Amino acid sequence: MYQSITVVGRLGRDPEMRYMPNGDPVTSFSIATDRQYNDKNGQKVKETTWFRVSVFGKQAEIANQYLNKGKMVLVEGRLRVDPKTGGPQTFTRQDGVVSASFEIAANALRFLSPKDEGSASGGGGGGSGDMGGGADASGGEDMPF
Repeated sequence: MYQSITVVGRLGRDPEMRYMPNGDPVTSFSIATDRQYNDKNGQKVKETTWFRVSVFGKQAEIANQYLNKGKMVLVEGRLRVDPKTGGPQTFTRQDGVVSASFEIAANALRFLSPKDEGSASGGGGGGSGDMGGGADASGGEDMPF
């Protein structure tokens, strides 16, 4: 059996890198995807879905170095489910609304933002580059690694 998810979105915060007990790096960040449509009354509706992403190994180090808030990225991986429910992890927000959290264990990342776009902290590159299979999305631009 096989499970795969592909999501394109913008980072909602800067990545955070930590190390597992065995010393392997793990980088975590969140991305937002947007969908716009018109409802029955013709009113525009904007729907945002957030995903938490975990990246491991060498990709974790590269993601931590070159990604930052606002950058667009394509994430390929598998959806991690809540072992208790078999679905997304649910929680109650401070305002009392029940929400769900979707988590992706990334197998591959692809930088989609140009080097100078989306840099909230003003640091580093982050140009288009492929991190785990597939062709370079930039059509041949220099990769940051």
